[in-house]
Amino acid sequence: MTNLKTSTSGVNTSDGKLILDSHKLSYHYPRFQKWLSGEKTAPISVDMALTRSCGAMCKFCYAMVQEPQERKAIKTKDALNLLDDFAEIGVKGVSLISDGESTLSPAYTPFIQHAASLGIDVGNATNAWDWNQDKVNQVLPYLTWVRFTVAAGSPHRYSEIMYKSQDDTHVYDNAMANIKYAVDLKRKLGLSVTLGIQMVLMPEFKDEIIPFAKLGIDLGVDYAVIKHCSDDTEGSLGVDYSKYAALSDLLLQAESMTNDTTKVIVKWSKIEDGANCSYQAMYGPQFLLQISGSGLVAPSGMFFNAKYSKLHMGNFTDERFIDIFKSDRYQRVMQYLTSDRFNCKTMMGSLPIQHYLNKSIDDHIKGIKSIDPANPNEEKPLHVNFL
Repeated sequence: MTNLKTSTSGVNTSDGKLILDSHKLSYHYPRFQKWLSGEKTAPISVDMALTRSCGAMCKFCYAMVQEPQERKAIKTKDALNLLDDFAEIGVKGVSLISDGESTLSPAYTPFIQHAASLGIDVGNATNAWDWNQDKVNQVLPYLTWVRFTVAAGSPHRYSEIMYKSQDDTHVYDNAMANIKYAVDLKRKLGLSVTLGIQMVLMPEFKDEIIPFAKLGIDLGVDYAVIKHCSDDTEGSLGVDYSKYAALSDLLLQAESMTNDTTKVIVKWSKIEDGANCSYQAMYGPQFLLQISGSGLVAPSGMFFNAKYSKLHMGNFTDERFIDIFKSDRYQRVMQYLTSDRFNCKTMMGSLPIQHYLNKSIDDHIKGIKSIDPANPNEEKPLHVNFL
């Protein structure tokens, strides 16, 4: 498949370069250099949720394997305090994704607006089911990007994959209407927010690759991205990575549908890597941390499950995040993940959110390929504060 792929590490859109199949650590090189010298560093980006609740039952959802863990409601006060702590230590971007549908939280709108007041960029991944016009009006001007989870391009397959119904398509119709409203509002107000849809591709969804790309074109979003599906160490979701290679022609056909408004993008590198992991150490959480919708602070969503409790650093609903960050246990966990006692190949699931960082930092340390500082004279890519 490698000799067929096109490069999507940097795709030019009408608003600038969009990097979805790589990382942006070069644009934060001083912090990387500080970490290389042995100093403690704050994460540049944090991926989190404001709740663990979600009305969907997506067949590809990794949150299904993150149980059991405590379910706690995150109060608005705690969510805003978290942002204050982020600002103090230097977190630059927050993505509301993680293990819950953040649009369901009472803290959702005030969180986004407060982040903007602090100069912290916020992105949001959502199924758009509860992202009604009122919410869109309140948050869209303050968001850097929104990525909509759209499992398929046809209503019946969407329903089957996302909530296990073949006949009920009203949820699909509602979601598409909400997405289209956001696209129209962006244009009306001249907003810089990037809007995209995402398909988490399992090989058995191959019939929806082309309909998904067509849907992105029809909606007029900035991009439609097709990505891999992660799985845990037990293979609980049943992802057969050997079957991705046979999808090359369909994926290339989807990419060829790109037009001046909508870029169809395939995350080739992660699809190709699959369950194959070239690195042992987990370097990425130093710069891209994850927090559960329960408030649990862990280095990666791969470790939210209670069986990884020794890697749990605390819960920001019980104590301030800044105290967790400054604690010895935070440092111990980070050091353990980069020690020879930990092995990503056998002790965690496939393709974590930090995969690009893990691989590139590992290559840098081994002298295979260096991470160099970005050229200060070049224009920064879109969403530079989201690694």
